[in-house]
Amino acid sequence: MTSAPAGLVDILREFLTAHELLGQLAEKYKRDELTFAELQEFVGDSDFSVLFRLKEKCHSLFRPEAGGSKVARPREALFDLAVGSLFHEAMKFREDFYQREVYGPRVRSLRAEAGAEANGLFHEFERILSEVSARLEKGLAETHSLMAQSWGQLQVLLSEQPAEGVVTRFLIERSETLEKLGPPGLEELLAAIHGDAGSGYVVAGKSYLASGHYEAAHRVLDKALERGGDREEVSQYSAFARGMSAYLAGDYSESLVGLNEWAESGSAGGDSLKDLAHSAVSSLTRLVEGDERDRTLESAATLLEKLHPPN
Repeated sequence: MTSAPAGLVDILREFLTAHELLGQLAEKYKRDELTFAELQEFVGDSDFSVLFRLKEKCHSLFRPEAGGSKVARPREALFDLAVGSLFHEAMKFREDFYQREVYGPRVRSLRAEAGAEANGLFHEFERILSEVSARLEKGLAETHSLMAQSWGQLQVLLSEQPAEGVVTRFLIERSETLEKLGPPGLEELLAAIHGDAGSGYVVAGKSYLASGHYEAAHRVLDKALERGGDREEVSQYSAFARGMSAYLAGDYSESLVGLNEWAESGSAGGDSLKDLAHSAVSSLTRLVEGDERDRTLESAATLLEKLHPPN
């Protein structure tokens, strides 16, 4: 079963993909270069379509199961409704486009071979096709509007969710895409979710540390410091990230410097990070070689005592 944070990341991913794709399709439509095959990638009745996937994932995450204990919160229900409306408006545009691009040429090719008795039918076809062309412009505008409104609701929904590291990490990793959407950009969004951008970077940094992405943790923790994050806390986590990054890179002396700095400054992160550090430092007896071995292992033994003092 997909967890709520992971499910929300899936929804964010599909939404941003849909938003980008709509912009590309709209430009092709204006240049009269859009094809039905391209439109099917945006909206359709199968998983091939990004809007179909988005709609289904919203239903799965936000709609209570019959007989279940989950109750949809108002913001969740509203966003789910917005995405459903977006999907159906886009489907109407898709069907109108299909009529113009597929039925239109067929009607015109058959008319040359039909008898006079079919004039009334072809007149009706042309009236329908004329109305379809007029609806296309309106349908595309409505789809754009619903996409923008859905994005606004998604921002509000994110600001009301518990501050999950995996969601914040995804937003940071897709910062360029977010900037293309227009205001608010990444840092305004982080501030709305976490109170300020610095706190958002700290949450992401902790999440990266917990999942072993130490280089990424170090990068976002640097940003946290630049954005006014708690210097003492962030510096501790940053020292841990530096130490573990150096360990993975095989620079064991530098690893001990970072981890020792972290341990002496308060060991932020508690037992979970202590266990990671202890496991890494303990392994140095079989990893360290060369002239620096004795000195390195002496430093390692001192650090191990700090991490888990003997009773």
